[in-house]
Amino acid sequence: MTYDAKTPEEYINLLPEDRKTAVSKLRTTILKHLPKGFEETISYGMIGYVVPHALYPNGYHCDPKLPLPFMNIASQKNFIAVYHSGIYADDNLLEWFTSEFPKHSKYKLDMGKSCIRFKKPESIPFDLIGELATKITPEQWIDIYESAIKR
Repeated sequence: MTYDAKTPEEYINLLPEDRKTAVSKLRTTILKHLPKGFEETISYGMIGYVVPHALYPNGYHCDPKLPLPFMNIASQKNFIAVYHSGIYADDNLLEWFTSEFPKHSKYKLDMGKSCIRFKKPESIPFDLIGELATKITPEQWIDIYESAIKR
């Protein structure tokens, strides 16, 4: 689901009541832990964390007018999602995350290539998502992106 929001605050205000607290806490957690240089924005109709053009003028290869995406938070129809491009592009980070997840949650990991899905807001391991947010700096993400994805 996408919401017609111009700011992260507007996005959260448009959410159903049962999602507002969890998405707001995810946002706060990510902002607290994300390395300096990433920028919060609305990206693809979700709350996004990107490498701004000031750091990476080439932008996103699919549309160079857009900044390089890194993380997103979204309230989808049946779940809350955290999208993290690093776990898609870096096998070591994926291995770390999948091995850490059971230590932080009693629920089974529901994950796609870069999408971590939480069907119940109370099942979100905020501490683990915070730690995940710390794992890659903008400069490291640019290097990974250029070597693993942009090829």
